[in-house]
Amino acid sequence: MSLEITRMNPHFADVMPQEYTDLVENGPFGRDFGARDLGSFKELFEEHPMCAGCNLSLAFRIIVASLPNPADTIMVGSTGCNSIAFPQLALHNVHSLFGNQNAIASGLKRGLALRFPDKVKDVVVVAGDGATADIGLDMTLHSWFRGEKFATVMFDNEIYANTGGQESGMTECGEIRNMAPTGKKFNKISVANLAIEAGCAYVAVVTTASPLKISKCFEKAVLVAREIGPTYVQIYTPCPTNLKLKSSESVSLAKERSKGTYQFREHVSPEAEEFLAARAEKTEEQVRVTSKDEEMHSA
Repeated sequence: MSLEITRMNPHFADVMPQEYTDLVENGPFGRDFGARDLGSFKELFEEHPMCAGCNLSLAFRIIVASLPNPADTIMVGSTGCNSIAFPQLALHNVHSLFGNQNAIASGLKRGLALRFPDKVKDVVVVAGDGATADIGLDMTLHSWFRGEKFATVMFDNEIYANTGGQESGMTECGEIRNMAPTGKKFNKISVANLAIEAGCAYVAVVTTASPLKISKCFEKAVLVAREIGPTYVQIYTPCPTNLKLKSSESVSLAKERSKGTYQFREHVSPEAEEFLAARAEKTEEQVRVTSKDEEMHSA
């Protein structure tokens, strides 16, 4: 996508919404912004209708700010709390039927590769635990089996949050939830292990207690998916509404879980490790060259 389409026709500048003007003048398109820069630029995802203290919206904000190439990225979502937020996303996106997001993304990624063979076009799936691990588990797994080159992100609040807080396959065993009044009867689905076994080149498990870690993992996932194969990032996003927590307590819960059953872990295939190392070396070389040029000009 050319950045020219984001620029305003000067004849319409006086009637354009301020939000759009701000996005053109100070948005992330064509600039090297990231999660560390949050608050200093016009974000692609800002206001939203989510509950106060919503960790899903926090994770959403972080990954959108961490996109390495937002001008040429399409996000595919599914029914869930995240789908309520998608209308506020200033980025190309697709709302799929519940559970078929990875199938939609597969066709979309292949179509973009045929239509734009010489351009980088990133596809990112963003869905909740119900859409990813329950209703859509078959399509999720088969996209990984086929080696589809896009990143999948699960917002894992361990419940069906937008329909009343029922248990999901990602709920911990024994937890009491709506429709599980005596406690869930089976273990939490180990989707990260399934992703590794299914051939994902990069897999990360993280919580909203570590925003910069989310940013780094997500960026790796998008970059590796471009060149190597499918990637997966699982983010614990506790829901204060259904867990009956104060808004200020939800991140504290994420921090607590990050020390226990939701400890950070990362899987990098040999091919992905080689790719990331080469990219890091290239970036370091570019920094050295830039610094040298700046020194020459200042002298």
